Amino acid sequence: MISRIMGIKYYTLPLITKKLINRKPISLCNLTQSISHYIHLVNTSYFGECTFDESFGCSVWLVDFDNLKSTNRLKDFIQESLYESLLKHERRLTELRVNVKIKQEELFGTERQNRIKKRIDIRIKGKVKKTSEDFSYVEYFYIGPLSY
Repeated sequence: MISRIMGIKYYTLPLITKKLINRKPISLCNLTQSISHYIHLVNTSYFGECTFDESFGCSVWLVDFDNLKSTNRLKDFIQESLYESLLKHERRLTELRVNVKIKQEELFGTERQNRIKKRIDIRIKGKVKKTSEDFSYVEYFYIGPLSY
């Protein structure tokens, strides 16, 4: 669905810059999808990756191989980091709530390649400022090393 609320275009991710440079049509999305894409970008970026703003990203990358912290400490650390980062960078949401759960999950590969990894479940809720609609976002990925 393509949306242009008050003349604003929302682009999908990944943004294909070659099309943009060559003035070819680029995929558009609605406001809610744009917010979801942006949250995913924050979730999967590490601090300092975007040189224009070293505070963009979250702490997931800092704990990717951390086996020393307890699950509760990791959860609190990631949850607080995501909340602070989204509060600063995703200004299209109000009443922001971030909930993170961490659990061990066995990933089945070949007969001798089963692995146990930490799975991070992220649930973000809020209200879209422009429309006052409820917003909900759910994502999960594995750490050690990060994969989604």
